[in-house]
Amino acid sequence: MRELLSKVAGKCRRTLADRLHRRMLPLGSSGPIISFSFDDAPRTAFKTAGCMLSSRGAKATFFVSLGLLGAETEVGTVASPDDLRRAVTEGHELGCHTFDHLDAWQTSTGTFMESVARNRQALDRILPGVTLPVFAYPKSGARFALKRPLEKRFLCCRGGGQVANVGLADLNLLKACFLDRRTGVDATFVKRLIDHTVSTRGWLILAAHDVTANPSPYGCTPELFEDVVDYATRSRALILPVAAACRHLMDGAVTARFPD
Repeated sequence: MRELLSKVAGKCRRTLADRLHRRMLPLGSSGPIISFSFDDAPRTAFKTAGCMLSSRGAKATFFVSLGLLGAETEVGTVASPDDLRRAVTEGHELGCHTFDHLDAWQTSTGTFMESVARNRQALDRILPGVTLPVFAYPKSGARFALKRPLEKRFLCCRGGGQVANVGLADLNLLKACFLDRRTGVDATFVKRLIDHTVSTRGWLILAAHDVTANPSPYGCTPELFEDVVDYATRSRALILPVAAACRHLMDGAVTARFPD
């Protein structure tokens, strides 16, 4: 019974987050677009996946929790300040993942936003002048009460959902597809999703954590990632990091608020 109640509560939270405090952007006129993103910034994401993308002229967005820098985590060793500097020099983007890698479902709005601010301050000490223009929710995902305060700080915020953004995209809670063992996603599924994104002129955000031969439940192998990257680059989609894609889509488009 406790497990059932937990599942029902989780579904209610996700439904409220999906339907409230939306900031909608029409897609289609500037698509299709594919973005690659990485959560928690493990070193393998920079060294393995980042190199694969760079060799093909593509850039990614790394969502960083700066309180984890250098730490040993379930997704491997987290990046160092030098890894961040190198990524920015190579043209990749950095995004915010809260300083403390907080779960929005388990954290008050005030504490969560303090961690967002602390992440920005920490980055300014490492890379003065570099910003965190976009956000990704750690762990459980979005809570609707946080969408509005986060909207004031970021161009857009990314969640999950294992689907592409098609027709209209909520900039306060963009959909993404995770490439990881936990979801059971394989290359066939992702390629079909890429085809769907191209045919509908949508925006597909692919998300990952570690990329290594023995990945965590949240990671994927280099072989899967390279297969997906090659298929994406052969598609008719633009390959842009999240903030650049958002700016590209917003250029000339009109966002609309949907009533809560």
